[in-house]
Formats: sequence, structure tokens, C-alpha cells
Amino acid sequence: MELIAQFIDIVLHLDKYLAVVLADYGNWIYAILFLIIFCETGLVVTPFLPGDSLLFVAGALAATGGMDITILISTLFVAAVLGDNTNYWIGRSVGHRVFRWEQSRFFNRAAFDKTHSYFESHGGKTIIIARFLPIFRTFTPFVAGVAKMTYSRFLPLDIAGGAIWIGSLCLAGYWFGNIPFIKNNLSFVILGIIAISLVPIAIGWLRHRRTASQAG
Repeated sequence: MELIAQFIDIVLHLDKYLAVVLADYGNWIYAILFLIIFCETGLVVTPFLPGDSLLFVAGALAATGGMDITILISTLFVAAVLGDNTNYWIGRSVGHRVFRWEQSRFFNRAAFDKTHSYFESHGGKTIIIARFLPIFRTFTPFVAGVAKMTYSRFLPLDIAGGAIWIGSLCLAGYWFGNIPFIKNNLSFVILGIIAISLVPIAIGWLRHRRTASQAG
């Protein structure tokens, strides 16, 4: 429980933690952020890492002069695309052996099944939409690889999704993150970003429940 509490504290106070890291490590902040985004998008065992909120806060810090916004966006865009592509090829290599992973401490089978079902229904557009959905963002490229989605189709969609995701959230933080009201209530803003990101998942779940009840 203590570990969970610490993680929640870090997510809700990224402005403080990220500012401290920036002060302590200077330009190494780009490498640290690269690693976080790469792992969050590239490894199916780390969907819990901050994504949307991290991009917003990083953009806000860039606006104060702590980082160059162009370098920040470029670095994190490369991290997001490389992460997704790593995840895709892991999924493609592992193949259908994943369906035997019924119980695993490091693999969320329920999340995988939901993402796989959504991917089968909506296909390629999921690659772009999932960029803005926590957990789905991590599992979608893996599922695309397991489903053996044509790579020539996956790559341009992934690049487009990565550019929109990284660019929009970093620039939102850059333009609005230091407005006094937002800066003084950043914890609530981060909660709002997380909540908005989860809305499509909630809508999909409600539709699934309605369809299931009507079928029953």
C-alpha cells in the first residue's frame, strides 16, 4: 500500500518531482523522460507509468525556460514511436503464445483481452485513438503485433498517433501550464487529464454492458 501511495503522490505532484529532477540533472532530463515514455509505450509490464500528465507537466516546465520545447517534443516523439514499435515486434514474435499467460504477476491478461477485442472491432484507427487512452496505449501495439497487422500499415498510423499525442499535450502544457489558476491547481488539472483520458474507456464499457444486456 505504501508503494501505491508513493506512486500516486508522484503522479499527482509531477510538477514538483520533475522540477527537482530538472534542477538536479539538467539536460539529462531529456534522457530520463525518453526512458519513461519509451517504457510506458514499449513494455506491456509498465502501463502504470505516467503518460498524459507527464507530457503536460514537461511542456509547462519547458515554458519556464527549463527545457527547449522543440527538443522536448522531438525527443519524446522518438521515444513514443520506438516504444510502440518495440511493443509491436515483441507481440509479433511472441504470437499466440500470449493466450497461455492466464496468470502472471507482470502481465495484465484482462487488459490485454479488452484491448484485443477492441482492436478486432475497430482495426487501424485504434492505433491513433489508443494513444490517448491509458493502459490501452501500452497494449495496443502489442496486440497489433500479436494480430500480425501489416507493418506498412501500422507504422504510418503509429507515427501520426505519436505526433498528435506528444505534440498536443506538450504544447497544452507549454501554453497553459503556467497560467496562475492552472499552476496553483495542477494536481486537479492532472486528475482532470487522467479522467478525460479514461472517458472513452468508460463509454466503451457502458456500450458493451448495454449490448450484453440487450442480447441477454
